[in-house]
Amino acid sequence: MPRKRIAVIATIYRYLSHAQHFADRFLVGYPYGGQWHHPEVDIVSLYVDQKPEGDQSEDRAREFGFEVYPTIAEALRCGGDKLAVDGILIIAEHGDYPDNEKGQKLYPRYEFFKQCVEVFEKDGHAVPVYNDKHLSYSFEKAREMVDDGQRLNFPILAGSSLPVTWRLPDIELEKGCSVDEALMIGCGGSDPMDYHALEAMQCMIERRAGGETGVKSVQMIEGNAVWEALDQGRISKRLLEAALSRSDTPCGKTDEDGRTQDLLGNGELPKIVEKPAAYFLEHNDGLKTTLLMLNGAIKDFCFACKVDGKVASTQFFLSPTPNVTYSACLVAKIEEMIVTGEAPFPVERTLIVSGALESCLTSKVTDHSTLQTPHLEVVYEAPDQSNHAHF
Repeated sequence: MPRKRIAVIATIYRYLSHAQHFADRFLVGYPYGGQWHHPEVDIVSLYVDQKPEGDQSEDRAREFGFEVYPTIAEALRCGGDKLAVDGILIIAEHGDYPDNEKGQKLYPRYEFFKQCVEVFEKDGHAVPVYNDKHLSYSFEKAREMVDDGQRLNFPILAGSSLPVTWRLPDIELEKGCSVDEALMIGCGGSDPMDYHALEAMQCMIERRAGGETGVKSVQMIEGNAVWEALDQGRISKRLLEAALSRSDTPCGKTDEDGRTQDLLGNGELPKIVEKPAAYFLEHNDGLKTTLLMLNGAIKDFCFACKVDGKVASTQFFLSPTPNVTYSACLVAKIEEMIVTGEAPFPVERTLIVSGALESCLTSKVTDHSTLQTPHLEVVYEAPDQSNHAHF
């Protein structure tokens, strides 16, 4: 069987950029399942939107024998007049792009995707597309992207690497379980890292009975209002305790003298967390979920939920730079889609998270108001298996 050919469409390609993490693994392989895996696909073309200092695109092209093209259409056609690849990676993360009033980086994911769709339409043929992270900062644009895939009958895979990384402990919620409440803790800035955290939580709660039903309303609060919500019971102390217990990186006094800490019980959280934020989501089936961004408390991503009457919790494991081996977990799923022609998990997961985050950030800039979100009636079923990596 001929090897699959892929095009990479990137904002930038330099050290530790997402394009470097993903494309390099297709070029040289990656560790997976206890062995070195050599991909069954070849990068044959590349488009890079920006080439700042440290650009690696031309060096990689010379070393591995592919072309860097000046336009997306030429990259997809490999300089010819017809689509000449079997799959596309759109990696529009990192680079010099403006922010909007909500603090969202206006990466051209939608614009890159639509240029690919234009080639599909003109050439009468479509191929699988992976879109890194959000589909778009705009739910309207993200919805159109998903609709394009359905209209032209090509699979789309998108989103974060957190849903497919290892879990500590290695838990998987049984499909069809009863999830009564869920909480996620994240760290880092908005909007890149809160997106990761929301999608990690979504990959767990989508397994509940009835599947995902859509998001009814959202609210984002910040500062002391977060601690007030905790004291008033709007944020579950039991789930927060369970999630914190899975962290390997407690901060504060642990950094000072190595002591273990009950961060919730000892009253340290309000002292060490800078600018806490809480994202409240109410789903159409009544499920309520909470994301807490607690910079200064921990440095990893931890989840807890009440499932079938019991509390379950885990850490989404993120291995250190420069290898960030969890990226290989996602590359394996991208490769699977390109080889089989089927996405291993639904793009609707990324669609609903893209829209929920946009709405939460709208709440932030509208006096932290509660917003009704009828447009987020995104309904889908989780895959039978969660597709996360196992030790």
